[in-house]
Amino acid sequence: MGIFERYLSVWVGLSILCGMLLGNVAPALFQGIATLEFAHVNFVVAICIWLMIYPMMVQIDFTSVKDIGKKPKGLILTLVINWLVKPFSMAALGWLFFKVLFAGWVDPQSANEYIAGMILLGVAPCTAMVFVWSQLTKGDPNYTLLQVSINDIIMVFAFAPITALLLGISDISVPWETLLTSVLLYVLLPLIAGVLTRKRLEKKSTKNAIDAFVHKLKPWSVAGLLLTVALLFGFQAETILQQPTTILLIAIPLLIQSYGIFALAYWLGYKLKLSHQIAAPAGLIGTSNFFELAVAVAISLFGLQSGAALATVVGVLVEVPVMLSLVYFANRTRHLFATNNAR
Repeated sequence: MGIFERYLSVWVGLSILCGMLLGNVAPALFQGIATLEFAHVNFVVAICIWLMIYPMMVQIDFTSVKDIGKKPKGLILTLVINWLVKPFSMAALGWLFFKVLFAGWVDPQSANEYIAGMILLGVAPCTAMVFVWSQLTKGDPNYTLLQVSINDIIMVFAFAPITALLLGISDISVPWETLLTSVLLYVLLPLIAGVLTRKRLEKKSTKNAIDAFVHKLKPWSVAGLLLTVALLFGFQAETILQQPTTILLIAIPLLIQSYGIFALAYWLGYKLKLSHQIAAPAGLIGTSNFFELAVAVAISLFGLQSGAALATVVGVLVEVPVMLSLVYFANRTRHLFATNNAR
């Protein structure tokens, strides 16, 4: 494991602090960056997100789909949690907390935007960081690759309809054109670029050409992640410092969702007699979010300073410590799967 993965929480934490500091010291800088957009797509954020996503897409081997029938239970668990449970539980929690429990502290317009941001997080299963979480729990890398590959294929077709359905149920207007453009820009095009790059690299006689290419891109991917985090917290710096209570209110349902989804997926993995190297990554995949996509779509749909964008930023703030705590828990409970591992 490289120094980036080993100290992930440190780098993300420093990026958050830098973004907050710069956002308060030089707000005009971020206001200027916010104006660099076309059709509700911010160029700077889009470039940073592409830097993150593209190397990850190159790593995905869609030929692994042919192995779908060899160990179907782990894959079925992942897909059920990601597409039949998580989006709807996230929407339900958002509605419960911001329409009922927290209704007295949040105005209706902001409540709708916070719910929208939560929905976008819930409908975007993690792609990039999955490999890190799997590696930290000694997961089966080939099976994790299969789970991610199938997830991404489904995301191309399911993200927009499920998002539109849940936003509609929450009485939030759905700008279909912007939503579909976001899917095209942040899912389909990087996916196609990754597939084409991988095919070209596979034609080379050089051994491990793909690994070497991804290794060269890794510094750019890391820079994209950290710069994106800094930008997001820079855009929202004043709001975060002026409304710390709002951050807490958004974080509460996100924490409940994260730990609840993991508990369900991990328990089902145990009951389905999956080995730990499949069950642990399955639980972590279901828990983590493709926050790059959620943030980009929130900005495109509602704007940089919107409550939806803020909710996705809080998702970033919550995710890293939550995922590291779940990695620790999964590793400490590995012995419970001893019988399953022997199968």
